[in-house]
Amino acid sequence: MLPTTLLSFVRNESGATAIEYSLIAALVSVASILALQALGGSLSGIFGVVSNKLDGVASQANGS
Repeated sequence: MLPTTLLSFVRNESGATAIEYSLIAALVSVASILALQALGGSLSGIFGVVSNKLDGVASQANGS
């Protein structure tokens, strides 16, 4: 009885599959966070340039 139950437990791979999927999800999450942090500074710079140009155009349109 015990060897059969133990063998069945060892051959059951459903828990291993769940762990593999959770590790993949964690890896994708970490990669996404790192990519967004890397792009965050450049996106902020781009929006700053656009904002400054729009401010310049608006002040010229107002005659200032």
